[in-house]
Amino acid sequence: MGLDEWRARIDAIDREILDLLNQRAEAAVQVGRIKQEQGTECYVPEREHELLERLLRLNPGPLPAEAIRAIWREILSASLTLQRPLRIVYLGPEATFTHQAALLGFGALAEYLPARGIHEIFSEVERGRADCGVVPVENSTEGTVNHTLDRLIDSDLLISGEILLEIHHALLGRAGDLTGVKAIYSHPQALAQCRGWLAAELPDLPTVEVASTAAAVERAREEPTAAVIASELAGRLYDLPVLRSRIEDSPHNVTRFLVVGPRAMGPSGRDKTSVLFSIKDEVGALYRILEPFAEHSINLTKIESRPTKRRPWEYVFFVDFEGHRGDPEVQAALTVLRGRCLFLKVLGSYPAAS
Repeated sequence: MGLDEWRARIDAIDREILDLLNQRAEAAVQVGRIKQEQGTECYVPEREHELLERLLRLNPGPLPAEAIRAIWREILSASLTLQRPLRIVYLGPEATFTHQAALLGFGALAEYLPARGIHEIFSEVERGRADCGVVPVENSTEGTVNHTLDRLIDSDLLISGEILLEIHHALLGRAGDLTGVKAIYSHPQALAQCRGWLAAELPDLPTVEVASTAAAVERAREEPTAAVIASELAGRLYDLPVLRSRIEDSPHNVTRFLVVGPRAMGPSGRDKTSVLFSIKDEVGALYRILEPFAEHSINLTKIESRPTKRRPWEYVFFVDFEGHRGDPEVQAALTVLRGRCLFLKVLGSYPAAS
């Protein structure tokens, strides 16, 4: 076959794909109607996770797994919009890394609501003005985002998902080159993730912390001698030139984001559970708390302590582990754990990010 024949073949396949997509959309509309009649949730992330994992197992190639995920993320987003658009609140303004994570998790057709801080994200979901919130919780270079942990302690919202996003920072500004830059603005996490580059390239310049990387970009648009550390997407969106690309210190810079919402998730087949607890201040207390996980062959993926802010030197522990709270082994471990700690809160079971 020649070039024209192959193009004709692609055109024919595209028509078939379009027809099948509309058939799928009609089926999604009917599913939405039945859910509405039954009073059940339109958005079921555990079902989406199961569907994507099944498609990846069936995929013979040559499309890579990343392409399959991206394509079906938008198909699922469009199908859900036909039932009811999701309202997702994120740490704004537009083009922050949290915004990019939300787009990765929910697709382009969800309704996105920017918030001024992590506290506001939780508040908007708690008040029912958004279906879900997306918040950063930890970075592979700089560790935990403490504001998120503090809100998880007090909030009744549950973790319903997680999103992993590769983070690449750029230096943006209108100065023309580095010699014209007099100050650098960014979010504290972004500044910390580029600490080594800043020390080597711009050691004498002051750095100014702001609420978000996108807020820093807005500030730099008004100050010709200011530069910001943000994503290249933010630079394109706000028409701010890139002075240097990929200035993050670690080439493997990943941020983990949590999706928080009002309801518990069912099992997806590959889940995580997050809990927090407090313990007595006595010898061996933490060992006895962790012992049930080992006895029931449950793999811990994270443990972190955080001050309660109620009494000096009183801490709560955050633990992530593999499995769903409905699994028999997890239930057994949590039952033992509940009897050994002063306070136990299950923050949620949710599909594990790939």
